Amino acid sequence: MIEDAEERGAISPGQTILEPTSGNTGISLAMICSRKGYPLKVVMPDNVTEERTRLLRMYGAEIVYSPGDQGSNGAVAMALDLAERDASYYMPYQYGNPANPNAHYHGTAVEILDELDEVTAFVAGLGTGGTLMGNGRRFKEEDPDTKIVAAEPLQGELVQGLRSLDDGFIPPIIDLSLLDRKIFVSNRDSVVWTKRLVEEEGLFVGVSSGAIASIAVRVASELDEGNVVFVVCDDGWKYLSSGVYSKPIEELERDGTLESASFW
Repeated sequence: MIEDAEERGAISPGQTILEPTSGNTGISLAMICSRKGYPLKVVMPDNVTEERTRLLRMYGAEIVYSPGDQGSNGAVAMALDLAERDASYYMPYQYGNPANPNAHYHGTAVEILDELDEVTAFVAGLGTGGTLMGNGRRFKEEDPDTKIVAAEPLQGELVQGLRSLDDGFIPPIIDLSLLDRKIFVSNRDSVVWTKRLVEEEGLFVGVSSGAIASIAVRVASELDEGNVVFVVCDDGWKYLSSGVYSKPIEELERDGTLESASFW
């Protein structure tokens, strides 16, 4: 997104970058901006894990907190308001920037197709929509029969990194006509599968990846053969302070972690 903006002349040297984030894209932007000399201001829910805050500050980013109970939608609304009131900011706006899905269309999807003869189904989370749309569009062009499946949180449940479209905000880069299915995933199943991946497969992943894995396994169970692909969007170290990996699922339920979304 930054390189695209530079090529288009949309940002000037030293201009402040503003972006809403639940953490991951913000951290990437902070690293890139520190290298390229752009000040960065991120708007982020106030109930994210401490690891994200520390890393953003380590890279020199300024953090503005939005209400945690509003999730990433609240961060988006606050950042859009800030950008409207101050034209000196440049906001890449991952939720509406074609450079987001295009990076997956030209990058991630090509790597997957290089490794596999065919993609029977592709599963991704409903987050910004970049991973889902960019890969999905490329796979459909290669084989129109490839099933594109979105993992969506149950309404009212805050699954880290994912969003329910029923909450009222559909990122502009999402084209719902590209989807073959949307399958709901609960917060509990997301954590259960996050723990299963590390305990059974040695894959230390974030909670959204656990959510997507649970749906990928469900899709695979309905097939006689074929390749079901999902993308692990981040690893688990940014969630260590939540206790997700160290506590049994029953304890997480008792102490309210699963309901409070305290591992955002």
